[in-house]
Amino acid sequence: MNKPDYQLIIIGGGPAGLTAGLYAARGRIKTLLIEKGATGGQVLLTDWVDNYPAFAEGVSGFELIDKMTVHAERFGLEKKFAAVESLDLQGDLKKVQLDSGETLTAQAVILCTGAKPRQIAVPGEEELQGKGVSYCATCDGPFYRDQEIAVLGGGNTAIQEAIHLTKFAKKVTVIHRRDTLRATAILQEKAFANEKISFIWNAQVNEIFGKESVEAVQILHNEGLTSVLPVTGIFILIGVKPNNEVLPLHQLKTDQEGFLITDSEMGCFDLPGVYAAGDIRSKKFRQIINAAGEGANAELSAEHYLGTLPG
Repeated sequence: MNKPDYQLIIIGGGPAGLTAGLYAARGRIKTLLIEKGATGGQVLLTDWVDNYPAFAEGVSGFELIDKMTVHAERFGLEKKFAAVESLDLQGDLKKVQLDSGETLTAQAVILCTGAKPRQIAVPGEEELQGKGVSYCATCDGPFYRDQEIAVLGGGNTAIQEAIHLTKFAKKVTVIHRRDTLRATAILQEKAFANEKISFIWNAQVNEIFGKESVEAVQILHNEGLTSVLPVTGIFILIGVKPNNEVLPLHQLKTDQEGFLITDSEMGCFDLPGVYAAGDIRSKKFRQIINAAGEGANAELSAEHYLGTLPG
């Protein structure tokens, strides 16, 4: 077998990738972390993180990622900012081809390509992300104590999160494009029985207004009429999609939505030396803290695998 360029290549520089890189660099594993943009992933879109341990007063998304990056660099983690064009994860030597034409090889790979929320692509959504536009009620709900907010969606996640948000908000308005919810019956019953939740049916959000933060949303009703709902926040909860465009999905096991299925040690089935961590994994909860934990788990598994190889 040809000598690999690295023992381990990590693809993706969010919390999972940075934690895996920290562990690998500290363990003196010859490692390269590849990130196509700025390290941090979705956390960079989060204005304030209030539930990460050790930050009792909270921390901005930028500062949290900056501290993670500095921590990993303290142990000498090598990073490369480049876009991955394709991957071949089969065999003893894993191949990573970059869009520059360069091909890198490694004995093990950790996939941390993450996921992104499904957006509605309306005016104001991008500009006000982290300033009232949110995609995670668990993350941002406590910022809306005694305020009136909106939830967009009608599936299990949207209704479950709407119920969760009533712990903080004064009023939660659920906006749904149909006249019935897709959520399970038990969740519907809880939502309908909750005095803080109201519904706007057969409608969608057409625009999000606000200067420094969200002030209102314009609603387009199915019959063509529009109305304005004053709110200080809107949670867009219509699902997430995996960043799997560069992954060789024919070599990997995925769920119906394209997220990677792994074993309990983050290993990708039938591909020795290949692991996944963070939001790209098929799972129920996507939080910064479990992404970091999975990154550590994946690296320890990869380190154990590397220790079994000859030479």
